[in-house]
Amino acid sequence: MKKLFSLLSVLVIGCSSDNSDAEVYIRLSNVSTYDYQNITVNTSTGPLDYDNLDSGEISEYQVVAKAYSYAFVELEIAEETYTIQPIDYVGESTLSSGYYTYQTDANDTTEQYGRLSISLVKD
Repeated sequence: MKKLFSLLSVLVIGCSSDNSDAEVYIRLSNVSTYDYQNITVNTSTGPLDYDNLDSGEISEYQVVAKAYSYAFVELEIAEETYTIQPIDYVGESTLSSGYYTYQTDANDTTEQYGRLSISLVKD
């Protein structure tokens, strides 16, 4: 019984995805050919302002309480607003403590919700 309890304890602790005390640092990288203005990112704990990022630029890191492999992003390109709108984070795990970059790209369409893409890089 003692061995079973120890095994269950290891499994429960090892599979836990609660990173509520983790220090997560997020920055934004503009990998598109467009300049971004008035950037807002929300990793699920409130908006973060990243101001403006020209093509090829990377922002400073910001500390967040929690984040996922993708996030809400809203920004302007040539005075038009574009958005990445996650539906939810059901089934997703929060990121563990560390430094991460959301790489954002923009295609040539003018669709508000279809122009931007995001990918996560662990730094």
